[in-house]
This record gives sequence, structure tokens and C-alpha cells, in this order.
Amino acid sequence: MPVDTKRVRGPEESQSPVLFLPPSTQSPAGRSGQGARGNADIRPVFTRCGLVSQAKGSSYLEAGNTKIICSVYGPREIERKDETDMKSGRLVCDFRLAPFSCRKRGAWIQGSEERDLSLALLESMQPGVCLHRYPRSQIEVNVMVLENDGSILAHAVTCASMALADAGIEMYDLVLGCSLRQDGDACLVDPDVLEEKGSWQSGYEENQGRVTLALLPNLGQVSGLQADGEMREDALPAAVRTCIDGCHKMYPVVQQAILRAVKKKAPPPEK
Repeated sequence: MPVDTKRVRGPEESQSPVLFLPPSTQSPAGRSGQGARGNADIRPVFTRCGLVSQAKGSSYLEAGNTKIICSVYGPREIERKDETDMKSGRLVCDFRLAPFSCRKRGAWIQGSEERDLSLALLESMQPGVCLHRYPRSQIEVNVMVLENDGSILAHAVTCASMALADAGIEMYDLVLGCSLRQDGDACLVDPDVLEEKGSWQSGYEENQGRVTLALLPNLGQVSGLQADGEMREDALPAAVRTCIDGCHKMYPVVQQAILRAVKKKAPPPEK
């Protein structure tokens, strides 16, 4: 059998690069690698719109080390005629994790976790879109997580809302997402991947869970709520209020990104 001399063959034995990562250090505020950020503060957010030229609308969001890009296509004709609605349009959400986004390399085939995230994203985005304005058509929202460092569903909701606004899709309001990690009597807003697992604080055996909320800030309505774990009855309403405050903190950043994209597409006339 001929040997491919142009290919560089790797070593027969190798070790995972995770073993060479520096150990996580705890900050005085109790957060790993977050400096002086408090438990009720969100991570620094960077947003941009209109990055994918082939899409009708697109957006990019970076929160800490979490990096998400979203593309919107449509409205266009529904491929399957039996799914056509004469009075309302159809919203399709596809949530994907890039194989290199996690510490453990994934596969290109969509798994059960990605399907659950796609359904949660659809349920959160659908109340904010004016689907009755697009009968007999569908709007496709494609979300790709480039790096997973926690709170991916919450930031995917915000990123998808920005992409829909960039595409000119009529909406009742923007949809913003925020997540929270509850550990005993303490809560942590916008946790990273280590903090989601509870490694930021230990010693509690009850009242632990995660809450992800989607909010329409101007209307003051919650469009999506997902809670995991075991939480006390008084802890869940407090967690929801904290997530609502986190969404309002992110709202000015999203507004500025959309306004910047609108001015770029249609600059004001010169006087």
C-alpha cells in the first residue's frame, strides 16, 4: 500500500490539552477569573450586527469567553405545502454547537442537547415576532455557538433577537435572555461553564439550580422560563426578578448595536 509522504503523521500517544490548562482561581468576589465582578453583575458584553453578508440579517455576541453568531434567512416560501398557514408565518430555529466550542470535541451531527436548545430558543423567540405579518412564509434563525463558556441559551436568545432586528423582521419587542445559578442562599448571574456546574461555591446540598429567562423589556413580559434543579419556593421568584434586572442591564448595549447597524445601512441625509 503506498504511503502518503505529504501528510504529517501525529504521535501514536497523546494527552488531552485540558490537562495543561491553568487551575481556576477564585476571586475575592467568589467568582472564578472574573476579577472584581460581583455575583449580581453580568459579564462584559460585545455585540455587532450585519456580519454575514449572505444572510438577510446577522449578529455576533461575545460575553466573557462565550461567543455566538446568528444568521436569519427569509421570510421565504415554506417548502412543505402541508405546513403552510394562510393566516400566520412560521418561525424555525436551529441551534448548533461547533465541534470545537467545548472542551470535549463534539460531532457535526445535531445531538439531543442541541435539539432541546433549539426548541427552547423557538419557544422564547416566538412570542416576540409578529408572525401574522408574514402569512404563508417561514423565517429561519440559525444560531452557532463558536465557544461555550456558559449561559449559551440566554445569550443565544439575545443574539437571535438582534439578528431578527437586523433583518428587518417586525417584532413586538426585543427578546433578551439572562441566566442565573442558585447555590444555597447565594445566586450568581450570567455564570460561566465552571460556575454553572457549581464549582464556584461548595458546601450546600439543597436549594441548587439554574434559571434561564427570556424577557420582552419594553412590554415587561416573560416569553420563556426554564428552571433546572431543586429550589425553594421563595428562591425561584427572587431568581426571576434577578434575571429581569440582568436583562435590563443588557438592554442599552443591544440598543446601541442595532442603532449602529441601522445608521450603517441607511445613513442620515447630509444637511
